[in-house]
Amino acid sequence: MNKILILGGTSEASALASAVAKRGLPAIFSYAGRVATPKPQPLPTRIGGFGGVSGLAAFVARERITHIVDATHPFAAQMSTNAVAAAAQCGVKVIAFTRPAWRPVDGDQWQSVASIDEAVSALAAPPQRVLLAIGRMHLAAFATQPQHHYMLRLVDPPTSPLPLADVSTVIDRGPFTLEGDLALLETQGIQRIVCKNSGGEGAASKLTAARMLGLPIVMIERPALPPRHEVHRIDDVLTWLSECP
Repeated sequence: MNKILILGGTSEASALASAVAKRGLPAIFSYAGRVATPKPQPLPTRIGGFGGVSGLAAFVARERITHIVDATHPFAAQMSTNAVAAAAQCGVKVIAFTRPAWRPVDGDQWQSVASIDEAVSALAAPPQRVLLAIGRMHLAAFATQPQHHYMLRLVDPPTSPLPLADVSTVIDRGPFTLEGDLALLETQGIQRIVCKNSGGEGAASKLTAARMLGLPIVMIERPALPPRHEVHRIDDVLTWLSECP
């Protein structure tokens, strides 16, 4: 019998888990463990890393996984790379369930950069109030531009001091609304946004709000990944599961 491993952490992964559970398909949902209170799933769930390609391959073999669905964040490059390698090592099927990347439209003021380091360099300017919408993993890099006030929107309250000299936080979990993001940007006096090109609808409202307010965005583009089969809809994942025994 087929058995699915869903590498999750996104809203799309949660939606896929519900669809898989409704169909009674045997599956395991995996969280990386970066959020203190992950959303409950309707499938057996594990939390934490695997220990690289070898650890993931060992898990796949032990659990008799036949299909891997990589529904991780578009910037979880190491996990996505490991999924491709482990699938090849174990001889199992793998597919990526991803969000289409955002594209600028008329009125956007995007400065596209290829990395966190380039985003930091783009902030070499007089002091501003900056919405730093990148999660918490790479905050320390922005300490080299200490002239700015950084505002962070985090899922969990910080449990240790943040590595930025001038910083404030808002604790919230998406999906976000246009009205909410407009209010946030205006009340906080935000002058520039730094974000990752995560794609999807859940976090796109800040782009529309920035366009309406005439705010510039430093957009960090997605990392390069190994060649893989990639789809953007749950139905396409379910079709793949049924057609790739």
